[in-house]
Amino acid sequence: MPITTRERLFGLIVAVPLLIALAMRVFPVSAQEGLALPKPAVDIAAAQKTTDVIVLAGGCFWGVQGVFQHTKGVINAVSGYAGGAKNTAVYEITNSGTTGHAESVEVTYDPRQVTYGQLLQIYFSVAHDPTQLNRQGPDTGTQYRSTIFPRNAEQAEVAKAYIAQLDQAKAFKKRIVTTIEMGREFYPAEKYHQDFLVRNPTYPYIVYNDLPKIANLKRLLPELYRDTPVLVSNSR
Repeated sequence: MPITTRERLFGLIVAVPLLIALAMRVFPVSAQEGLALPKPAVDIAAAQKTTDVIVLAGGCFWGVQGVFQHTKGVINAVSGYAGGAKNTAVYEITNSGTTGHAESVEVTYDPRQVTYGQLLQIYFSVAHDPTQLNRQGPDTGTQYRSTIFPRNAEQAEVAKAYIAQLDQAKAFKKRIVTTIEMGREFYPAEKYHQDFLVRNPTYPYIVYNDLPKIANLKRLLPELYRDTPVLVSNSR
C-alpha cells in the first residue's frame, strides 16, 4: 500500500526529534555554549595592505563558514578543502577520510578591521571544539579534524603561541588537538555548499549544530559580530 503524505509527515515529526536527541548525546554541551577565551598575547600587527587570508578547518564547513560570514572585517568566507591533492578536492571523495583533505574555510579579511589573532580567538571560542580529535560533534573522520593552514611562517608562529597560551591557561578541560599544517593549497567546494547556513536556517543539522555558534559569537564577542552576513554568492 502506498505511503500517504500524512504518513510521511508523521514520520518526519517522529524522526526529527529523535535525530536531535541523538546529536545532543554526541555533541558536547560546552561546544554548544562556547567559551569566552582571552585574546592572543601574540598577534600580527596591522599592515598597510587591505586584505589578508586565513584558512581554518573545524568540522563541517557549513558552520565554520557561517561564523566568519558574521564576523566584522571579513570580506569573504569560502567553504572548501585543504590538506590533499587538487584532484581529490571533491565532496564525495573527501568523505572517505583518506584524501588528506579537511573541510575548511578560506577567510579573506581586512587586517585594519579585524586581526589574525582575533580570528583565531573566534575559531577557538565559538567556531568549533578544538579538543575533539578527527571529529566534530556527530561528524567523524580526518576530514573533520581541527586544523590551521597558515599562509606563512608568521601565521604559523602566532597560531602555535595561541595554542600554547590556551593550554597553559587550561582554557579547556581537555588538551587542544588542533594541528598546524603548512604549505597546503585551498580548493573551493561545490557551489551548493556555499552560503549553506544562510540559505538553510531551518535545516535540522544547522539548527542544532551551527546556529548556536552564531548566537555565541554575538553573545561572547559582540564587538566582532556583524548581523548581516557577507555572502559568497555576492562576491562572484
